[in-house]
Amino acid sequence: MRPVRAPRPRAHVHRGSVDVAALWFDPALLGEAEARRRVLAAWAPGAGVYALEGGFLLRLPAPRRMECAAAPGLPFTLEDGVLLSAPFSPSERERLAPTSGSVVLVRAGTARVHPLEPSRRVDVSAWLDVSHFDVVPMEGLGAPPPPVATLAPIEAPPRASFGVGPPAPEAEVMRARMEGRPVPPPPRAPGLLERLRAWWNERGGTGVGSGGGSGKALPTPPPPQGPGLFSRLAEWLARSTPLGSLLGQRKAEYVRRLFDLFDEGNLQEALRYAIPLAKGAPSEQARVSLGLPGPREQLTIQPRHGGGAASVFGGGAQVYDALRERYREAFRKLEREGRIEEAAFVLAELLHESEQAVSFLEKHGRLRMAAELAEGRQLAPGLVVRQWLLAREVARAVDLARRTGAFADAVLRLERSHPAEARTLRVLWGEVLAQSGDYARAVEVVWPVEDARRLTHAWLERGVEAGGVSGARLLARMLSVLPERFEKVRTRALVLLDSDDPEGAPARQAFTDALAREVDKAGKAVAPGLALLRPAVRALLRDRAAGHLPLKPRELDRLVLMTGDTALRADLPSLSALPERGGFPAEAAPHVLDAAEGGPWPIHDAVPLSGGRLLVALGEAGARLVTSDGRCVAHFDVPAFSLVLSVHEDRALALAPRGELKRVSRLDLTGRRAEPWCDTRVDAFAPVYDGDLWFFAVEDTVMAVDALAAEPRALWRVPQVGGQVLEVAVGVAELSFVTFNAEAELERWTYLVPDPRLRSRQVMPRKLESLRHLSLTVDGEVAALHEEEIRWLDGHRAAPVRPPLLPWTALRALVLGGPYMVALEPTPAGERVWLLERKEGAVRARFLFEGDVPVSVRFLSTELLLFDAAGRLARVDLTRGEVRRVVLR
Repeated sequence: MRPVRAPRPRAHVHRGSVDVAALWFDPALLGEAEARRRVLAAWAPGAGVYALEGGFLLRLPAPRRMECAAAPGLPFTLEDGVLLSAPFSPSERERLAPTSGSVVLVRAGTARVHPLEPSRRVDVSAWLDVSHFDVVPMEGLGAPPPPVATLAPIEAPPRASFGVGPPAPEAEVMRARMEGRPVPPPPRAPGLLERLRAWWNERGGTGVGSGGGSGKALPTPPPPQGPGLFSRLAEWLARSTPLGSLLGQRKAEYVRRLFDLFDEGNLQEALRYAIPLAKGAPSEQARVSLGLPGPREQLTIQPRHGGGAASVFGGGAQVYDALRERYREAFRKLEREGRIEEAAFVLAELLHESEQAVSFLEKHGRLRMAAELAEGRQLAPGLVVRQWLLAREVARAVDLARRTGAFADAVLRLERSHPAEARTLRVLWGEVLAQSGDYARAVEVVWPVEDARRLTHAWLERGVEAGGVSGARLLARMLSVLPERFEKVRTRALVLLDSDDPEGAPARQAFTDALAREVDKAGKAVAPGLALLRPAVRALLRDRAAGHLPLKPRELDRLVLMTGDTALRADLPSLSALPERGGFPAEAAPHVLDAAEGGPWPIHDAVPLSGGRLLVALGEAGARLVTSDGRCVAHFDVPAFSLVLSVHEDRALALAPRGELKRVSRLDLTGRRAEPWCDTRVDAFAPVYDGDLWFFAVEDTVMAVDALAAEPRALWRVPQVGGQVLEVAVGVAELSFVTFNAEAELERWTYLVPDPRLRSRQVMPRKLESLRHLSLTVDGEVAALHEEEIRWLDGHRAAPVRPPLLPWTALRALVLGGPYMVALEPTPAGERVWLLERKEGAVRARFLFEGDVPVSVRFLSTELLLFDAAGRLARVDLTRGEVRRVVLR
């Protein structure tokens, strides 16, 4: 309390009807129990309670109109940021000189000014006795939600779809040998017992083991086994003994019969006996299976003539080429006869020319079969998307393009042959980007389609409204594409440029760079943005002088020259290189956050946003978008314990536990709206997403879920990864996750994205009997905190870096964040937090959160957030080395 000269104002209380911003309750007058009861009765979400002059000050979330005589406590009004318990004249206000955010209380005829500090906050939840409450696990009242639906893959069309009969048994045997598979056993003739049983069943009798059928069906053959000892012995005999000559003759007879069928024009039967050929030269397996000779190992005369499978045919590869030419002739003949499906079968199945078969089917109007063949044979994703769009399966084409990131490739393929369909796919691509919040790319993609300009103009408006760096770039783009809106754009731009807050410096730089490109492209004489380039460059000079932007002198000189402002060039001082940023001070004292510094709500998760804003998860109290000083900008009334932020910062997902499930809600940060999305099981999840696909895991299955759909559905999934998935991390080009299997081993899986392909799998050396904490970075680095040590798996890109020696056995958690890491150590005084720079092995900052509340950590870009359920939050700028404490209001 800061006493001043005790003025005695004329009025001691408010009278009549006023807008009440706060109420004060005096326990000495009301009694402790009654004062607390009145505080709780008047409390509302967003209110704050402070200890003041032995009583309780209840700061209301918004002013209410009240009759002073009927108010439950002493009314306070808000004037110029100061809470006043009585009306004051200007002279009385001048004598008191209260600062903004303070409270003036008149008591016993004397007015005193009190600062409303965070340390004065009162946790009213401690007033509620819930010791006799029983905690009941929450379960949904309805039926459990169905499993997440998956975009089912489509197999290649079977033989029957091409109008070709089943393969001959001999062809199946030959094909299995060529592919290195076990040879299927031939059908076994029924023995005497089977024939007697069949005869008895035909006469209407019944017997042991007889079924209700005809009894003529052969018993199911056992599943094929791998090559055993006998099979290997047979192969040795065929290669190394005269028996090989006999086997070679049988193969030669089969191939000659196949040639005869093609030469006779009996294509229907020939296709049943035909053997698929690989592209190029025959493989070793195919060569041996067909009895073709291989290359000579030495240039010597063979003492014996013939013998062995490799000498059945003379010419070797010529036989293979001759068989390929027969297939080509059959294809041409089938095409001439209009047997399109069978001709495509020859290309796809016998010659393995899948892309040519797809083009052939498309040429003859079999569009759906072409799309099924392209997807089933796993051809290039852009080709698959193209074929499904031509087949008028637009939804599947878009789903596959989103899953594989093949929009650009598909558009290029379509532009060569189907420009109208290419324009359609461009618009669909832009709509997906806009729905996911990437308005800048949406405008860039769809801009070549002149008929869709109205759509791109709407996306420009939405992107500018979203703000941030991307919104600033779109604002500059709007100047050149919508010159008729110059005055409106100019007003918005000047608001951005006139601000001098450090949080907005990246947006001002982005606007200036984009505006310079537009001016340079359009020409100085006609560019409407030239009038704004001068204040934009001046704003950059101001930010550089204040240390907000590390701009190089050459870059600034180029921008000043583009403005054409001779006065600015003349007045511009010489720009020297900026000094290195100070960073974290050496040997700084630890930052201590006591229990009284917490806000009114527990903080379960928090993410930093551009412009200094924060998105915080307050549990069942919802989520809040707050400014850098903790003031509420928007409240989202959905439960939020974990947050998944979009990389575009215009939306987020909020997760809350509901028994074994998670309640997932969608937050619209631009429109300030929230809606529940689904209840589903989520065991591990990526903490960020691109606004389109969100990666999470359920038990041993990892999936990419469509975050734009009304119900969750997976566009991609990989099941049975060998153990429970513990952590998931995703970046621009990679997806990594860590599993813990039944053998107590940690394994890291890494996939390339956006077209998910397995890049690597690596098992951490030695088994883990227990796991205290696990951390996974975007580039795949793993740190597993064990009871006695810490184990590592290096990332795919960054060089391996190890931290300094720390008491690992005393740590509760270890969190990796690129070049930094955070170690959490519980102590009797509270939780100690170490911020470590890994390259130099130095401790950059230390924190102490007093009390027994665990601290949570969140790395994002160049910022670190430390927060806990006591409502304390520290924001660390890793580039500048600055630490700021944020108290929610």
